[in-house]
Amino acid sequence: MTTLLIATSNPGKVAELAAMLEGLNCRVIGFADLPETPAIVEETGLTFAENALLKAEHYHRLTGLPALADDSGLEVDALDGRPGVYSARYGGDQLSSAEQIHLLLGEMKDVPDHQRTARFVCNIALLGDGLNQMFEGRCEGLIAHEPRGDHGFGYDPIFIDAELGRTFAELTREEKAPRSHRGIALFQARQFLAEWLKSFPS
Repeated sequence: MTTLLIATSNPGKVAELAAMLEGLNCRVIGFADLPETPAIVEETGLTFAENALLKAEHYHRLTGLPALADDSGLEVDALDGRPGVYSARYGGDQLSSAEQIHLLLGEMKDVPDHQRTARFVCNIALLGDGLNQMFEGRCEGLIAHEPRGDHGFGYDPIFIDAELGRTFAELTREEKAPRSHRGIALFQARQFLAEWLKSFPS
């Protein structure tokens, strides 16, 4: 059975992506399943797609395994698209997710509701021997005035789903999966993988 590496050091992402890929004819692993955690690659790309490809290339070369890497983040219109590709390290690597949320909300304290539009963007790169694919997902929403909900991770507590009116952190994993930027991109990746994996023995 083929092994697919989820190339991220974020355990929340590993769990979310692995759950969405469940049922495919492959063994899905993260860094915790490797004898030694690979070195973290520097994300020097200017776009989500460039960073996803950098990570997939790095970890495929390092492990020899087909690698699935994503780069995703939050684009806030009132902040000229920030934090964008810097979402994970917004305000500095030393800040926790809660501190990053506090920083972002502070920057938006005077922004009225109708101007709090934002979107999550995700690019997923699949790279391996004879495998080189890119998928993208986007979802539109609004930035809340304060965190709401206990699920998810990152900026989920302040991103309000445009249709449901709830933050991503107020949605269950099952509710969030088909609506999120990562879920939309991964649905495309899953469809591709399902066909690609048919050529491998079970």
